[in-house]
Parts: sequence; C-alpha cells; structure tokens
Amino acid sequence: MNGSNTIDSTLLVTSVQEKYNNLRLDRFLSKTYQNYSRSRIKALIEQGHCKRNHVPVKNPSTPIKTNDKIELQIPEVKEYSLIPQDISLEILFEDNHLIVINKPAGLVVHPAPGNENGTLVNALLAHCGDSLSGIGGEKRPGIIHRLDKDTSGVMVVAKSEQALSKLSADFADRTINRLYHAICWGIPNPSPGSIEGNIGRDPYDRKKMTIVKKGGKYAKTNYKIQKIINPAVSFIQCKLDTGRTHQIRVHLSKQGHPLIGDPVYLKRIPAIAKILPIDQRNELLDFPRQALHATLLGFNHPISNKYHEFETSLPQDMERLIKKITTEK
Repeated sequence: MNGSNTIDSTLLVTSVQEKYNNLRLDRFLSKTYQNYSRSRIKALIEQGHCKRNHVPVKNPSTPIKTNDKIELQIPEVKEYSLIPQDISLEILFEDNHLIVINKPAGLVVHPAPGNENGTLVNALLAHCGDSLSGIGGEKRPGIIHRLDKDTSGVMVVAKSEQALSKLSADFADRTINRLYHAICWGIPNPSPGSIEGNIGRDPYDRKKMTIVKKGGKYAKTNYKIQKIINPAVSFIQCKLDTGRTHQIRVHLSKQGHPLIGDPVYLKRIPAIAKILPIDQRNELLDFPRQALHATLLGFNHPISNKYHEFETSLPQDMERLIKKITTEK
C-alpha cells in the first residue's frame, strides 16, 4: 500500500419511503446503508457529500420527507502512505469480519503526528493484507475503539464495513462488556462504588481531559477493590458504563486516587506515599506507565450475533509491581 493507491468513489441514490417521513437525514442513511457506521455517514454529510433533491445538504439532523431523492457520494479513500509493518501481535481470535488482540503497553493504536509508523494499524495491515484497506474510510482502518499507548489489554478491530458499522453502534449503545484492572494510590471508599461526571477537554491543557460542569460527555465508572496491596495502594477492578477518552484515569484522579505511573494525571508525589518503606515507594514512583490493563471484552458477533468474551491475564510488569509492593499481614 502506498500514497498513490485509492479506492474508487461510489454514488448511492435512494428515495424516501413513507415510513421514514420526518426522520433525521443521518438516521435514514444509516438505516438504509447499514454497511456504513452512523458516525461515518454523519461526517460525509457534514463534508458536503450528500444531496437532497439535487441540493447539497450539510446538516445531518435535517428532516427528510416522503419521496425525497437522497444522493450520498462515498469519496475515494486515500491511503495516506500507511505502511504494513511486521510487528508481532498476540491474536486472541480472528475470522473474516474481525480480529481480537491483546495490545501490549507502549504500542500506539493508529498513526498520528509523531507516531507515523510502528503502530497497531501498521501491524494489522501487514497481518490482514488488503482485507483491511479502506475499512472505515480514514487513516484508522478497522479501528472501532482505542486504548491509550501505555494501556495494555483486549481490543477488537473490524475487517469488514459490516462489522465496523455493527460494532461501532454497539459501542455507542453501551452494549459492550468491558472490565479493566488498575493499581491506584490510596484506598477508594466506598467499595464497590461508582464515579460519574461529564468528561471534556481541559481548557488549560489540551492534552488532558477533565470533569467539566458544562458540556463534555457523560461518563460513569464502576469500581471495586480487589486487593488492598499496602496501606497506600489498591488493586481495583473497573467496569465501564461509557467509554470516554482517559475515562478511568480522569475519574480516579479526581477522586484522589490517581493511577500508579500515570504521566498525565499524576504530577506530584502523593502525600500518602510517605508512609511506605523507601524501597516500595521507589518501585511505585519508578513504574514507567499508567498501571491500567483492559482485562475483558465481551460483545455479540456483528454477523452471527453470538456472544463472545475475551479475557487476558494481568501483564507481567503489573504482576511484578504488585509482588514487590505487597505488605504481608
């Protein structure tokens, strides 16, 4: 695959049936063309690729009327010089429609400024070949959800437009089962408990997310302590009701329990660290990444509708840390 390759554009034309009268344009198109995700259709409308009765329309919420003629242009997909790279993958499951992997910490999911190569997408292009080319029509072929670079764990990637559309809708509808395990400062109370708060971009640091009073997106994290490792550190399980950027990291830090090793939301040594022996304290402060692992992912297969659940063990670096900082009773 190289920068000169493209996938031919397609013109889709349909007339509105009476049962769709007054429906939003984007909802009508996503119902009509189920191989494309609603988010992609919305983006195409906003980019000027849709006409209603031969007149361009850019508002996805435009109500449509019976017998309206709707044209949707699916533009050519530019491949952005994405390079297949032979990067080892731990594959948990694969068929013609999707692939499930256990992402290691340190692997970026998709190319971005500063990380053009050596990403999960580069690895998937090498493994899947042309079957992944153009899925999703963007620089992130097949990517439905993300894990941060230094978060490890289970991810699912689509290998067909049909799988991408269905799984994207399931993530949006919050029907995906997701469990994480984390090591955090302090002992969250109560346990079990939940943390709610809309998450938006930090107005003072665009690289950070924060809980905002106005705007943002609703987020809820359910948690429970699995083990009190020592008087200053807990091993916890988190179950997501929503899946916002940095959600667990933001919610726990705002509750006073930031993740061990978090380079963004842990900017100073927690006061509680002072109660620990110096060797345990140093192990915690030297941990090179946020101690967060996506342990379990469960979903209905986009084609068969059969429920699949994938679970992985805690990675070795987190296991070693727990052993080194555990205070025996």
